[in-house]
Amino acid sequence: MTDSRRGKNRLVADRRYPKTPTKASQPRKAAPAKRKPTRAKAKRGGIIGFLTGIIGWVFRFFFRLFVRAGLVAAIIVAGFVGYEYTTLPEVSDALDGRARGSVQLLDRDGVAFAWRGDQFGEVVTADTVSPHLKNAVIATEDRRFYSHFGISPRGVASAVRINLSEGRGPLSGHGGSTITQQTAKLLCLGVTYDPNDWKNEAEYVADCRRGSLYRKAKEAVYALAMEIKYTNDEILSIYLNRAYMGGGAYGAAAAAERYFSKPASALTPQEGAMIAGLLTAPSSLAPTSNLERSQARAATVLRLMNEQGFLTDEQTRAAQANPATLSDKAKTQTGGYFADWVMQSGPDFFTRDTTEDVVISTTLDQRIQKAAEDAIKTVFATKVREGSKAQAAIVVMSADGAVRGMVGGRQTNVSGVFNRATQAKRQTGSAFKPFVYATALELGYSPYDRVTDEPFCMNIPGSGRWCPENYSGNYYGSVTLTEALAKSLNIPAVKISESVGRDLVRKVSEDFGIQSSLTDTPALALGASEASLLEMTGAYAGILNGGSSVTPYGLVELRLVGEDHPMMGSGGGIGERVINEEASRQLIWMMEKVITEGTGGRAKLGDRQVAGKTGTSQEARDAWFIGFTADYVTGVWMGYDDNTPLAGVTGSGLPAEIWHEAMVRVHNGLPVRPLPMIEPTPPRQVAQPQQPQQQQPARQRDQGGNALENALNQILRDILGRN
Repeated sequence: MTDSRRGKNRLVADRRYPKTPTKASQPRKAAPAKRKPTRAKAKRGGIIGFLTGIIGWVFRFFFRLFVRAGLVAAIIVAGFVGYEYTTLPEVSDALDGRARGSVQLLDRDGVAFAWRGDQFGEVVTADTVSPHLKNAVIATEDRRFYSHFGISPRGVASAVRINLSEGRGPLSGHGGSTITQQTAKLLCLGVTYDPNDWKNEAEYVADCRRGSLYRKAKEAVYALAMEIKYTNDEILSIYLNRAYMGGGAYGAAAAAERYFSKPASALTPQEGAMIAGLLTAPSSLAPTSNLERSQARAATVLRLMNEQGFLTDEQTRAAQANPATLSDKAKTQTGGYFADWVMQSGPDFFTRDTTEDVVISTTLDQRIQKAAEDAIKTVFATKVREGSKAQAAIVVMSADGAVRGMVGGRQTNVSGVFNRATQAKRQTGSAFKPFVYATALELGYSPYDRVTDEPFCMNIPGSGRWCPENYSGNYYGSVTLTEALAKSLNIPAVKISESVGRDLVRKVSEDFGIQSSLTDTPALALGASEASLLEMTGAYAGILNGGSSVTPYGLVELRLVGEDHPMMGSGGGIGERVINEEASRQLIWMMEKVITEGTGGRAKLGDRQVAGKTGTSQEARDAWFIGFTADYVTGVWMGYDDNTPLAGVTGSGLPAEIWHEAMVRVHNGLPVRPLPMIEPTPPRQVAQPQQPQQQQPARQRDQGGNALENALNQILRDILGRN
C-alpha cells in the first residue's frame, strides 16, 4: 500500500501534466529580478550618492525654511499694513496737502499778475477732471494703475535695471513707483508737518522725498494699506489734488487755472498732456518757464496716450499739430521784482508764511511796468557793449508814493532774485543835491541868490584839509543857486550846505524819506552817503507833491479768499509836510532848468515839462537820473554789483536815456500837463546909497535888526559871495 501510494504520486505530478508555473511560484522566480535594482543602487553609493543625498537634504531644508520664513514675513507685513490702514485719513482730509497757503497779487485794475506760495484750486476727483488729463496721467505715470495691487515688481525691476545700466545706484534715478506709491510720498507716509519738529518746510519735504531702502519698504507697506483703504479712483483723486505741477500750482485745478485760465474739467487732450508731462520735472518743464520744452514733453505724452489706446491716430495728429499754449492771463505774469517787494512789505503770517489763501490788491500798472522793462532792454540792446555785466534798476511811482512799476535788474520776469531797486544801497552822488537846495529855500533863500564857485578848502576835525572840486574841473565864479544846481556844481552845494547847517540838510532829506544812514561830513552835500533807488525816488515824489513826505507803497489791500472785508490796508502814502509849498514849487522850477539848461538834456520829452537831477558817485561807480513830470516820478540807477567803476557813463548819459525811453512809453496817450512850479520873482536892483550892505533874503529881513543875527548873516554872505 505504501509502495503503490508513492508511485502514484510520481505519476500524477510528473507525467500527466506539463510543467507550468503556479501563482505561488511566481514570487520566487521574480525575487532575483527585484534584487537587481538593489544591487544597482548599491553600486551608486560612495561619493556620488553621498553628495546627492546632501544636496537633496539641503534643498528640502531651505525650501521648508523659506516657506516658513515667508509665512512669518507675510504675517509681519500684514501686521504693518493693518497698522498703516488704521492711520490713513479719510479721502476728504487727504486732498489738500499744502503746508502753506497761496497768495495772488492783483494790479491796480484787479487783474492777477503774480502768484506766490502754494496755489490750490477747487477740489477735483478722478471723475470730475477732464478724461484727457486722467488718461494722460495714467499713460505717463502708471499704465497698469487699475490692475496692480499698489506696487509693481515689474516696474521696480525695470527701474533698477535702467539705473544700473546708466551707472547709478539701484535706487537712484528711476523709481518704478506706481501712482499709489507716489501718492504715499505726497502724503509723506502719514507724517504731517509740524513747525516744532522741523527747521522749515523745505527740510520736511526733503525728508518725505528720501529714497533709502527703509523708506522704499515703508512706502510699499503704506501703498498696500492705501489699496485696501481706498478705491483706485480715490487714490487718483488724492494724487490729482496734491501733486505739484509747476508755477506754484498744487493740483490739477490750480494748474489748469494757472496755465490755461479754465477749469480742470475743460482741458483738451494737448492741455491735459502738457499738465501730465509736468509731473516728472514740474519746475523746469512748467510752460511759464519754458513753453517750447513743455510742448515737446506734451507731444511725448500724446504719443503714449495713442499707444495705450486713449487717443486715436487722428486725435493724436490733431493735438500734436496744435500744441497747448498759455492763456493771455498766464502770459501777462510780470512784475516779479515788484511782487517780491510787496510780499516782503506785508506781514509774514499773511504773505511768506501764510497758511491761508490770500489776495493782495496792489498799485502796479502793467502798462507802466512793461514800459520800464522795455526801456532797460532797449538801451542795453542798442547802447551798451555786448557782454557788459553792468546792471540797471528803475522805479516809477505816483506823487503820493504809489509804485506803478519796478525793475530790479536787467533780467526781467524773475522772482526771488536780488532786487537792486530796493536792496542795493549805493552812493547817490549829485542826485542828493536837491535836498541841499530844498533846505536853503525853506530857510528863505531865493533861487536867484548867488554863490561863488571857486577853489575851496575846509579843515575837517580828525580828517584834515578837504578841497572838493567840480566834476569838470572848471570854476564859474559868481552863479545863482539855480545855475549851480543846473550845472551840478560841487563847490556851491558844499557852501550852501555848510551855511544853512549840515544837520538841517540831513533832517530835511530824512523827512523826505531817505532812511539810510547819512554821513555827518561836508561831503554829505555831494551825495557821499548811500541810499536805495526806492528811497531816492520816494523822496523826489515828496518834492513833486508840494513838499510833503511819502512812504512808497505797493500793497493796497489784503484779504483772505472768500472774505469780503480786508484784513489790512495800505501802509504808505503822503505823510507830514517837510518844506513849505512855495519852496517846493520853486525847487521844481530850479530842477526843470537842469533839463532845459543843464546836465539832464537827454531826458527831455518834447513839449512835456520835465524836472530832475543827474547823479554820478565817486569814481563813477554809480550813475543816477531821477526826475518827474506832472504825472509820474521815475528813478533810474546804473552800475556794477561789485562796485567796478563805469566806463564813460555818468548820470547825464545812459541813465537819462533809460529814463527818457521809459517815460515816453509811460506818457503815451496821456494829456500834457504843466509841472506845478513857481518861477521866483527876479531880484530888483534898488539903489541904496545909505546902506551899502548886500540885500538879505526875505526871511532874514522879516526877522528885524538884531545885531548878532546881522553879524551871522554877514558871515554867511561872505561865504556865499551873494550880491
